[in-house]
Amino acid sequence: MGGVLTGFGIIAFVILVGYLAGRLRIGGPTAPFVLNRIAFFVTNPALLFVTLARADLHVVFSTQLLVAAIAAVVSAGLFVALSRAFFRAKAPETTIGALGAGYVNANNIGLPVAVYVLGSASFVAPVLLLQLIVFAPIALTVLDSTSRGSVSVRSILTQPVRNPMIIASLLGILVDVSGVKLPDAVFKPFELLGGAAVPLVLLAFGMSLVGSRPLQAGAGRVQIIAAVALKSAVMPLIAFAAARYLFGLEGQSLFAAVALAALPTAQNVYNFAARYERGVAVARDVVLLTTIFAVPALLLIAALLAP
Repeated sequence: MGGVLTGFGIIAFVILVGYLAGRLRIGGPTAPFVLNRIAFFVTNPALLFVTLARADLHVVFSTQLLVAAIAAVVSAGLFVALSRAFFRAKAPETTIGALGAGYVNANNIGLPVAVYVLGSASFVAPVLLLQLIVFAPIALTVLDSTSRGSVSVRSILTQPVRNPMIIASLLGILVDVSGVKLPDAVFKPFELLGGAAVPLVLLAFGMSLVGSRPLQAGAGRVQIIAAVALKSAVMPLIAFAAARYLFGLEGQSLFAAVALAALPTAQNVYNFAARYERGVAVARDVVLLTTIFAVPALLLIAALLAP
């Protein structure tokens, strides 16, 4: 438990530094955008490549993947049911809300939690792959067909193979499966770049919190509250039930499955909403509020389940 608290403390401290840097305008107004771009295209792919190239793939693609899929689908499905029965929201807004309820931040928050709390970035890899290869194309297809955006079907279907983190993950898996041992002259630069991934995304996230004001009038408060409740409370409970009683997971495996389900909503959801100009306020507030609530949720999960 002490190691878990230390991991959360490290994450919180770096986020706080990022927030203070944002308040002091260190790096200018575009600093969070620049840091996120560098992390997305350079350091995160390097970290995933290094991790998966040396990972035990039986652990990476185990029941953790099934638990993550069940928790996400059920949580998102519950939001769709609520939307149809009570909110009467249109399809694009319902899609954004469903993503808010079930699409976790496996990148900006998931990687640091996996590294410093769970002990390895390999825990988050199956969740990241599942979301980027399966969930994101489905959601974009629905948004495209219901809001008449300009993104083509070809663009949606090829999105996963154009994502640097997917490419890096697949290359890491290929190296692992093939048994090829890369020389240090090739491998060490990726380790060096990957070491910068977690600090960059946490600093950028801390900066992005400056000036955020959730639940303003006319922002779809009921939908926001429903999505936040599903993401922050219901989804981890679904993951626990599936992991413990359906697959019999215990110890570190059970802790990892529930902790990953408790991660906040991914910032990609806001990006999708902004791209189609539908449900933007809902996406923005759900991302912020689930991120705030993720801290006590993860601490509670650690207190109850951490081995």
